[in-house]
Amino acid sequence: MMTLDMCNLQTALAILATLCLTVSGYKNGKVEKACESMLPEHHSHPNTTTSPYTLTASVSKFSPGDQIKVTLSGDKHFQGFLVQARDASNPAGSAVGSFILVDPKISQLLTCNNIEGSAVSHTSDAQETEIQVIWNAPPEAPPTVQFFATLVAHYKTFWVKLPGPVISQKGVTQAPPQSTSTDMFTNSATTTSILPQPFTSEGCGRWKSCLVDPVGCNPSVDTSCFFLSYSTVGQAVLFELSGPAEAYVSFALSKDEWMGDDDVYLCTNDGGHVSVDAAHTTGRRYPEVASKSVLTDVGWRVSDGVIQCRFSRAINTPQDLDRFSLNHSYYLFFAHGTADYGMIHRHKRQPLISAHRQLITGPPNILTGSRSPLLMKSHGALMLIGWMLAGSTGTIMAGYFKPDWPEQTLFGQKIWFQVHRGLMSLTVLLTAVGFIFPFVYRQKWSSRAGAHPYLGCTVMILAFCQPIMAAFRPPPDSSRRWIFNWFHWGVGSAAEIIAGASMLSGIQQQSLLLPYPWTKGVLSGFVVWNIVLKLVLQLHKRGVIKKGSKDEDETPVLSDISGSASWDTKFRVAVLALFVLGNSVFCISLLDAINRI
Repeated sequence: MMTLDMCNLQTALAILATLCLTVSGYKNGKVEKACESMLPEHHSHPNTTTSPYTLTASVSKFSPGDQIKVTLSGDKHFQGFLVQARDASNPAGSAVGSFILVDPKISQLLTCNNIEGSAVSHTSDAQETEIQVIWNAPPEAPPTVQFFATLVAHYKTFWVKLPGPVISQKGVTQAPPQSTSTDMFTNSATTTSILPQPFTSEGCGRWKSCLVDPVGCNPSVDTSCFFLSYSTVGQAVLFELSGPAEAYVSFALSKDEWMGDDDVYLCTNDGGHVSVDAAHTTGRRYPEVASKSVLTDVGWRVSDGVIQCRFSRAINTPQDLDRFSLNHSYYLFFAHGTADYGMIHRHKRQPLISAHRQLITGPPNILTGSRSPLLMKSHGALMLIGWMLAGSTGTIMAGYFKPDWPEQTLFGQKIWFQVHRGLMSLTVLLTAVGFIFPFVYRQKWSSRAGAHPYLGCTVMILAFCQPIMAAFRPPPDSSRRWIFNWFHWGVGSAAEIIAGASMLSGIQQQSLLLPYPWTKGVLSGFVVWNIVLKLVLQLHKRGVIKKGSKDEDETPVLSDISGSASWDTKFRVAVLALFVLGNSVFCISLLDAINRI
């Protein structure tokens, strides 16, 4: 039950939310939204190097009604494509004519500008080196027609609107094609360099602000150190980002502790080369890379599994309204994860979030942060205390201490009963309060928390059933009392077992991800410890373990315990003391782990 993570925190970083690929992110090639621009929304800049692909036509002259074979081929494989024909004198205009498929298995027709079959795209992400289609020249064809193609080699490697051959109607003088360039991805001049050495925590709190995890680590010597620093230099801020990651490290400036509308910066390792991009997120959608670069003095380094990048950014960027002003205070998010060909995936570990808003251009400071919100830490702590201490002790009192202290009472009831009722009431109370916290934090059910929320809800229902059944239990001498006893025992045992399973699944939840695998070992040890001591008490209850004969001169083993107590009571109390002591050690170990994340 550790983190009843129907909340699966996703407090996280807008940066790295789920992959909601739009337009050409679709592997099935249904990319009608890209008809006009022919630009795949792959959240990256198009490749400006020479394309390894060519587009050819079977003729250079045509007449309306002719059918022309168009071939797209290359030296390298491609996974996606989009082919159109346009008026050569107006390449920014609409598609003209229509196509006929040669191989429907690898290509399909699209309807662009309400013209059926006016574009051709892929049907899957299968790798191809050549496709052929037939273009039908329309009756109202312009004097000159030019073919264009967008090619996707991999997600982040693509060429947009590559110009192909120009064909002209017979008897028409061919005019030179118009430029197809666009300022859609015009970037300011930036210089990118390879960093000669790793970053260092020296100067943190003196001339630069730092957020690190674990606390006090130094990225220059510790390859497991996650490190973010920033310092004001004139009218700009210099950022340094470092961390062990398979494919990317990133951070975001956020106006709150929730995802959405965040200013994001990504350092993505794609085949040994790191791209450094500014991006923006809306809701939980994939970060949208900025079309114009606002980053300068860019540098990066990859070594020993650690990705590092450095860049400067102006305090104010009026040319890019998605960038936040650095003269204000924000929460800082730090996340990392995997990627394929530069396409980042949702982070598996909860992002590190600064404890407070930070003024980016403010005085240098050493920041603190956590990968888990206070509500989720409280949730885990209450569930651990409730079931590892209160609940387990309450059940053992009811199971083995009924014969003890028969002549003594506590507030008018037998001692075992009052202790059992008090501890189990505390368990239900702690469970109820802890159960609410994830919903308060998340405000909805989490679909990514696996079985944990279902186990937690089951435990909550069973826990509430117990006091309700107890309130309507028949008198001890009733003929129906045995029915209550069995139901009460069965529901309680089921709740205890499911609570253990819930705790085991809870320590792997993102919102309260405890160190692994040692915390799993602690919980496993707790379960074994409970089974062993309950087995000892059961053997004692059945007379297998009993007081042996002794000589007159032999000193009783438990002579320091009240002489009025029987040997059996002394034995059970000793086992109970060991039981509580062991459970406390296990519980405190996990509570300390929660406090450290």
